[in-house]
Amino acid sequence: MKAWKTKNGFEIHHLLHGRCNVYCLRTDDHNVIVDTGTRKNFDTLRNVLDEPGYAEPGIEHLVLTHTHYDHCQSARRLKEKYDCKIVVSSKAKASIANGYTRLPNGTNFLSNTIVRMGRRIGKPKYGYDPFEADILVDGDYHLRIGDVDVTIIETPGHSSDSISILVDDEVALVGDAMFGVLKNSIFPPFADDIKMMIRSWGKLLDTACSTFLPGHGKAVGRERLQSQYEKYARKYPFE
Repeated sequence: MKAWKTKNGFEIHHLLHGRCNVYCLRTDDHNVIVDTGTRKNFDTLRNVLDEPGYAEPGIEHLVLTHTHYDHCQSARRLKEKYDCKIVVSSKAKASIANGYTRLPNGTNFLSNTIVRMGRRIGKPKYGYDPFEADILVDGDYHLRIGDVDVTIIETPGHSSDSISILVDDEVALVGDAMFGVLKNSIFPPFADDIKMMIRSWGKLLDTACSTFLPGHGKAVGRERLQSQYEKYARKYPFE
């Protein structure tokens, strides 16, 4: 299991990969899950969490970087099993009550085609069990984990409800604000507002974080993010 460790003793474990990355923030006797993957991956995730000694102190919080189905489809089941508090953007309030977040726009011809087909199917395939959030994030939010805080910031663009978690100003868990699948690009195949997404890259660069963990693919370094920000800021200039 790949892991990152920060100055205040946080360990960030990469629990699941494939359809969606799922992470666990650990410090002392505290565990916070970030995203859930799809419902098909629930048993795999549960088996990891139920390994002897891994989550014995319990799961305190589940933070959702956004509410597209592949990031939150098991949220309700995790809450029921582990009695964790769900943290999500306030902008997702209506969607999570309905159990469906509209698929984002495609950023190229192929992804646009996929989106058009997916929106026709809609909730039956891309929905999730409705759930209630315990903490609705609006602006910056400091989440207490043990004796230290992590900071949650809004990073919209891929979706209006996208948030990122800053751990010790060293590692940021960014959901789909960027894409870690391709070697030479972090530009996601899906985004509702490209210019806003690029602004969010700039916001992440304004932190001291050097490692950015996306919802799909591998970690992105600061130098790579800076290069991509400069490239796409020229291509999609801010008004």
